[in-house]
Amino acid sequence: MQQGYFITGTDTGVGKTWCSVALMHYFIKQGKSVAGMKPVASGARRINGRLINDDALLLQQNASKNFSYDIVNPYTFAMPVSPHIAAEKVGESIDFSRIIDNLCILQKSCEIVIIEGVGGWLVPLGPKFGIADLAKQLGFPVIVVVAIRLGCINHAGLTFSALRAAGVLCAGWIANCTEQDMLSKEENIQTITRFSDVPLLGILPFSQKPDFGALACHLKI
Repeated sequence: MQQGYFITGTDTGVGKTWCSVALMHYFIKQGKSVAGMKPVASGARRINGRLINDDALLLQQNASKNFSYDIVNPYTFAMPVSPHIAAEKVGESIDFSRIIDNLCILQKSCEIVIIEGVGGWLVPLGPKFGIADLAKQLGFPVIVVVAIRLGCINHAGLTFSALRAAGVLCAGWIANCTEQDMLSKEENIQTITRFSDVPLLGILPFSQKPDFGALACHLKI
């Protein structure tokens, strides 16, 4: 039975990619075949004539099977701006059917697919649709990455509320310790846990350079 998770965050730059790869290693350690997917990425560099996003590349490199970059990341935009703006600048529109086709290819080869969103839950992907619509279309349970930093309690609460309003299943949240000297780190995590009914799936410690196998040990799905 194929399954997977859609990874969103309380903001951009909260560590969705590191958490997504840690999740991939978590399931690989369980003997599962796992793929990562980044349907839409903005901010890319040109390598051998093609646009490559570093986050999508990391997902591709950590899968348990080999998939082409274009399957992992169907929409790549050079500008590091909101994807609906980046797409408009190059005269392109994001088509969910293309993303779903690529997802089906991954699902045929792997038991679990970890899908990383872009930015936060309400980021637009086009004039009238966004990440929330994509996640609902794909139908996977959502995991929220919360960067443990000043403002995280409010950001987590707003994101959880938006997920409830959208009617999607939230499988849990991951506390990602992005700041080495965060004041009252434990108290912030405890507060988010106390004021929500969303399960805490793990606390990832601060790290300058990630060891994804070690980070996976801090997760429990």
